[in-house]
Amino acid sequence: MNPRGGAVVVGGANMDIKARSAGPVVAATSNPGHVVRSPGGVGRNVAENLARLGTATALVAAVGSDALGDELLAVTAAAGVDVTHVRRAAERTGTYVAVLDDGGELSVAVSDMAATESLTAEDVRAAGAAIAAAGLVVLDGNLPREALTAGWDLAAAAGVPVVVDPVSVPKAAALADLLDGSRPLLAISPNLDELAVLGDCVELVARGIELVWVRCGADGSRLVTSGGSTRLRSTPAEVVDVTGAGDAMLAAFCHGLLTGEDPVAAARLGHAAAALTVASESTVRPDLRQALR
Repeated sequence: MNPRGGAVVVGGANMDIKARSAGPVVAATSNPGHVVRSPGGVGRNVAENLARLGTATALVAAVGSDALGDELLAVTAAAGVDVTHVRRAAERTGTYVAVLDDGGELSVAVSDMAATESLTAEDVRAAGAAIAAAGLVVLDGNLPREALTAGWDLAAAAGVPVVVDPVSVPKAAALADLLDGSRPLLAISPNLDELAVLGDCVELVARGIELVWVRCGADGSRLVTSGGSTRLRSTPAEVVDVTGAGDAMLAAFCHGLLTGEDPVAAARLGHAAAALTVASESTVRPDLRQALR
């Protein structure tokens, strides 16, 4: 792993609004429950988790010039993330609205990514020095294509390893053609549905992706390299809120790689972080580093 520095995360920053039903969700009507608001966004969550785990981390993102943007920046910076490269956009700060059932599982969600969708290649290139000095770059699949490829190209030119989170089936489908081997890629972390639109693991490795880490929810994960495949079990947890678990999982994996762990050990750390996160009401656990000890 590149010894030069910590991580740069290029991705989305939203405000999460989470509504949890007091009982089984009944469609097409009002459900009693409670609603909380907290900073979110895949890229921002990964960055905060990395910082809380002790990795020096910078975030490249866009938030609105509004009160929600002020709050996002303040909370993210207070967690230890360098927000120098977060642009204040004319568009409203992104929001993610999630409805959880009484067991903490996601029933439905809607995301409004207006600010993130305004992030340009020029915005990313403005963070070129930070990217070139990093030990690892994480790219959030929510990024506009031009911003994602700009970050990837900058990292490749500097010899910095890149990890891509496909995020969702539509976003994975949109970036599938970029996985043609023309740019080096350390790792990609799809779930099973995302993998279905990206291609077979063996095929992806044959195109030059060093690690394909397939996340299988409660069934654990599978780590595939040119040397073979390793199955990993999920870490048992009592589910309180699933929001942010995948982001914590990826962040701990990246933290493990940056601190010298082999990929299997890093993936196990990821599973432990995910279990701790689903057992908490927080999208990002403030005590994640201590809880992992």
